[in-house]
Amino acid sequence: PNPFDVGSAKALQHLGFKAIASTSAGFAWTLGKADNGVTLDEVCDHLSALSAAVDIPLNADFEGGFAREPDGVGANVARAVTTGIAGLSIEDSTGDKAKPLYERSLAIARIKAARAAIDADNSGALLTGRCEAYLWGQQDLNLVIDRLTAYAEAGADCLYAPGLKTAEDIAAVVKAAHPMPVNLLIGASGLSVAQATDLGVRRISVGGSLARTAWAGFM
Repeated sequence: PNPFDVGSAKALQHLGFKAIASTSAGFAWTLGKADNGVTLDEVCDHLSALSAAVDIPLNADFEGGFAREPDGVGANVARAVTTGIAGLSIEDSTGDKAKPLYERSLAIARIKAARAAIDADNSGALLTGRCEAYLWGQQDLNLVIDRLTAYAEAGADCLYAPGLKTAEDIAAVVKAAHPMPVNLLIGASGLSVAQATDLGVRRISVGGSLARTAWAGFM
């Protein structure tokens, strides 16, 4: 599950969850900012606070690594793993609607840089490679599978394509990624945990859903 502050992180640990993950959107909203509008300093402070607050593994939504070039991504990942996180994800989206995804070779190089930074630290942090195509309106399953398998070859430990909805697409990604674990953003699919398990999904997150629910109640 994806807490958005220390209180929600502690609550989820109390409920018995064995791991948690941060949410870029949920955290940004606590600061009155839009998703992807926070700074590297703000995110690292947030991750340090969450890590210190719980005794269970924390995965970091590290957005696009807060840099375009691989060297910058590597440097920022090296900083992130010092916050106490157990893993982090790197996205391939640019934020530019006209050209929403980084060019394939650059996207792969960014994953390689993140992998090298984690290995250099000997932290054992888990690296998730994310293909954001579906979230940016590029409903091309072949593109998603091609990128995810390339990210696995570049050193990703887990693969993630948020926005997958149909059982057929999810099953196809799981099959292509095997034996690498695939994370599913469960809300978009409408599947139950049991149904996702039957499709071969091995990790589930809820993204900004808990934060959206909290804000809806507040409003």
